[in-house]
Amino acid sequence: MPKVGILMGSDSDLPIMKKACNMLDKFGVDYEVKIISAHRMPDIFMDYAKTAEKRGIEVIIAGAGGAAHLPGMCAALYRLPVIGVPIQTPSVGGVDSLYSIVQMPSGIPVATVAINGAANAGILATKMLAISDKSLREKLALYEEEMKNGVVAKSEKLDRLGCDGYIKQMN
Repeated sequence: MPKVGILMGSDSDLPIMKKACNMLDKFGVDYEVKIISAHRMPDIFMDYAKTAEKRGIEVIIAGAGGAAHLPGMCAALYRLPVIGVPIQTPSVGGVDSLYSIVQMPSGIPVATVAINGAANAGILATKMLAISDKSLREKLALYEEEMKNGVVAKSEKLDRLGCDGYIKQMN
């Protein structure tokens, strides 16, 4: 049964939101993915948000660009955590999306990650679920160790090759 609902207003958001899916896959968290528009299909959107908790969804990750109402409307209708992912837009670079998501009125919080930060949204959702799931905490600890080891390896490579050699190998 899915514990995380991943929503986006358009299929054009899928390449970004796939990063949340990838992180949830890494941690073994079940999720569902929906293209759902608060503007173009308000009745279907309202039904989804109002029934998500009953269906076992514990966290919603909602990606949106432009006016970016999807995460805030989810938070208004769904009492469990909502994570907003501002999607970069061609006209304003995603700042419009970021402001629309992060500037929620008091009482309707949306945890907000960076523009196009869907990978962090997947990690944050996992951390929220890990509050009551020790096995997820263990998987998160392993992930942190993997990240640390990756940086240590890069630093050791830089020590061996020097700046110019390292840059040449990057290209």
